[in-house]
Amino acid sequence: MLATITLRKPTDAEEVASLILQSHAEARIFAFTGDLGAGKTTLIKALCKVLGVADQTSSPSFAIVNEYRTGAGDPLYHFDLYRLKAEEELDGIGFDEYLDSGHYCFIEWPELAAGHLLAETLHLHITAAGNGVRTILLSTHDGR
Repeated sequence: MLATITLRKPTDAEEVASLILQSHAEARIFAFTGDLGAGKTTLIKALCKVLGVADQTSSPSFAIVNEYRTGAGDPLYHFDLYRLKAEEELDGIGFDEYLDSGHYCFIEWPELAAGHLLAETLHLHITAAGNGVRTILLSTHDGR
């Protein structure tokens, strides 16, 4: 495990996003796990805002992937793999090409894609407590 971050309220999401981006400046692939409603999309929206995305962001539940532009004009990809049933479906959306692009890739429900994720992927596991506080565990693919 690299770090544990506590998100006390949704309004602190941008501050947490800034901290994550500053402390992991080299990371481009982020894999988000957690139960439904844990705050994966909320944190991704905050990351997008910190990166200067001007478009309204939302979870690509039906589209599987949404593309945005950062403030620098670079593409940023947001995936929601929840509806995919088989790993082979990743080939149909060109998943590996996105990962190899060098651009930010934020992936919700990455379990199906585990074999495709690069070693430098930053994993963020979000757990929600009953009082609304979120705990975010950051780790690399090998658990460090």
